[in-house]
Amino acid sequence: MTPQRVPLLASMVVLLAAACTTATDHDGAAPTTATAPTPGATAATTPVTTPAAPTSGAPVEGSWRATYGWAVPATPARVTHDVRVPVTPAPGEPLPVLVEVRLGDHPADGFSRITFAFRGPTPSYQVGYVPQVVTEGRGAPVELPGTAYLSVRFDPAQAHDARGAGTADVPPSRIGYPTLRGWAAAGDFEGHLSFGLGLRPPAGGPLPVRLGESTRPDGTHVVAVDVRRG
Repeated sequence: MTPQRVPLLASMVVLLAAACTTATDHDGAAPTTATAPTPGATAATTPVTTPAAPTSGAPVEGSWRATYGWAVPATPARVTHDVRVPVTPAPGEPLPVLVEVRLGDHPADGFSRITFAFRGPTPSYQVGYVPQVVTEGRGAPVELPGTAYLSVRFDPAQAHDARGAGTADVPPSRIGYPTLRGWAAAGDFEGHLSFGLGLRPPAGGPLPVRLGESTRPDGTHVVAVDVRRG
């Protein structure tokens, strides 16, 4: 090896090492405590007092963007996406399909996160506080821990296949983070997919929330619901 090639190879090694150490989770919802900011998490260190205007359109692959800024929604916050059904020709899937629910706690950034990952386009979604979460169709109460409750609804979307079997990998329903205490399915009915989140605000009132979107390298679309830890 000639002396002239040594600096070039050394530079390449440094660049490769830097690339390996800066890899991050696109969702920011790995089920471990986070010690460094995740994509989009810098906004959590400087809360805003008014919500960002809900937006529409598909997220850029590999990005994370907030679609509703840190605020307490006086009315349900809705983000609309134009989804034309069927999303794939028969015998393909007619609607976006839920494939995963994931949890993550981010104490350094002051929030906890639950994400919903979909195969197919991103559905429209709506998040708001309710006195009690009820099931789609029947209106039966959904049992959740905590003293405040968020309703999370997606449309059009489903979480079952053609045989009626569930399609999503899901974590335990009891979460146990400081304010985000639990979650539960609330319905998968006629293109409406809903969930409930149980919260325990330290002062008893509603907590600020933030909504965001990302797209994983495999094309899976992710919707994140962030809740303040205190």
